[in-house]
Amino acid sequence: MAITRRRALLLGAALTVSITAAACGSGDDGSSPGADAAAPAASAAVSDADIQKALDTGGSITVWAWEPTLKQVVADFQAKYPKVKVNLVNAGTGNDQYTALQNAIKAGSGVPDVAQVEYYALPQFALAKSVADLGALGAGKLDGTFTPGPWSSVHVGNGIYGLPMDSGPMALFYNKEVFDKYDLKVPTTWDEFAADAEKLHKANPKAYITNDTGDAGFTTSMIWQAGGKPYTVDGTTVGIDFAEPGTQKFTALWQKLIDGKLLAPATSWSDAWYKGLGDGTIATLVIGAWMPANLESGVKAGEGKWQVAPMPQWEAGGRATAENGGSSLAIPEAGANKNLAYAFLKYANVDEGVQTRVDGGAFPATTAQLQDPKFQDKEFPYFGGQKVNQVLAESASQVVSGWSYLPFQVYANSIFNDTVGKAYTSSTTLQDGLKAWQDASLKYGEEQGFTVK
Repeated sequence: MAITRRRALLLGAALTVSITAAACGSGDDGSSPGADAAAPAASAAVSDADIQKALDTGGSITVWAWEPTLKQVVADFQAKYPKVKVNLVNAGTGNDQYTALQNAIKAGSGVPDVAQVEYYALPQFALAKSVADLGALGAGKLDGTFTPGPWSSVHVGNGIYGLPMDSGPMALFYNKEVFDKYDLKVPTTWDEFAADAEKLHKANPKAYITNDTGDAGFTTSMIWQAGGKPYTVDGTTVGIDFAEPGTQKFTALWQKLIDGKLLAPATSWSDAWYKGLGDGTIATLVIGAWMPANLESGVKAGEGKWQVAPMPQWEAGGRATAENGGSSLAIPEAGANKNLAYAFLKYANVDEGVQTRVDGGAFPATTAQLQDPKFQDKEFPYFGGQKVNQVLAESASQVVSGWSYLPFQVYANSIFNDTVGKAYTSSTTLQDGLKAWQDASLKYGEEQGFTVK
C-alpha cells in the first residue's frame, strides 16, 4: 500500500528523532486525551475470555523494561501461569531503549511484545502507530483504576496506548536539619520559597535552597503546576506558546533565583548533587513521588534529616501539583502475541503485580493502592518515621488537568540545553530561552510534516 510523503515524514518524526532525554525521574511525563494525533485502528474487540485463553494456552513474550521491580513481577507471573515464559530484557534506560526500539521497528524484526515507555514519549510512538491501541483489548474498562494524571498520559486522541505503571506527583523534599538550623519556614508558596532561598544563601554562601542548571522535565512540570498550557495538539497540527500566563508565572519567579545566584550549580544525578544533598548545601528538591527510594539508596548521610511537604503553591491556599516522571507499559504494534502481552500488562499494572511493585519501592498509579491505609500509614525511618505516602498520595489527587505534550517531545527535550539552558550560563533570560526553544521545536515539527501554528 502506498504511503503519502506527509505520512512518511510524520513516521520519521516518531522513529528517527534524536533521543537524549533522561530516564524516569528526569524526564517529562503527561499528555492530553484531547489530542487527535493518532486515531485508533479498526480491530475486533478482544474479550476477557480471549485473554484468559491466551494465558491457558501459554507461550513466550519478551518485555523490554529497565524498572527494577518488574523482575519480581515476572517471577510471580510465571509462577501463576506456568505455561507462559516472560523474557525480561533491559535494552537500556530511556533514550537507549527508545533508540533500540525504533531501530527494531524500522528493521521489522526483534520487536518486543511489551515495552516500557515514559509518559512524555508515548505520544510520539502512538502517532506513528508503533504501539497498539489497547482499547480493543479491554483497556477502556479500566477507567477509574488509575489517578487522573497517569491515566490522561496514556491517552492520545481517542486511543489508549499504554497502561500506567507508576506516577510522579510532585512534592517538596526538604532537609529539616538545615531548615531548623537557619530558622527557615517550610514554604507553602513560591514567594516563601524564594524568601527562604535568599535567607539561606545569605546565612551560608555555600548553601542553596535547591539546584538547577536547566532541565526540560522540571521546567515543563513547573509550568504545568502554574496552570500553563503552552502546548496545543490537534491531530498533526501543533502549537507552542511560551508567552502564556502560566509560563510567565514560572519565569518571573525563577529568573529572580537565577539572577540572585540562589540556585546550586549542580546538575541533578551528578556526584556534586548527591554530595550537596548529603551535606546540607542543597536544602530542598521539588520532584516526583518516586524520589524516596533514591534518597534512601543514594544519600545515606541524609537519613533522619529529610522530610516531605506539599509542593509550594503559586497562590496562598492553592492545592495544585503536577507530574514529574513515570512510565507506562505499551504493546508494540508489530508484537506477535498481543493477547498474552496484554495479560501481562494487566497483571503488572492493575492486578497482583501492582502490590509487588509497591512493596519493592515503586510509587503506584492505581487509586486502590494510593487509598489503602496500609500504604498511607507506612512509616519511613529515613524520613524520621514520617508517613510520607500520605503527603504523596494527596499530591496525586491534585494534579492539574488539561496538560499535553508535543508528539515529538523527545526531540524537543533534546534541544532544551541549547536554548533554555543558556539562561543558566549567559545573559539570556529564561523567557528568551523559552522563545528560542519554541521556535526551534516548531521549525523541527514543520520539517517533519506537522502543521504548526
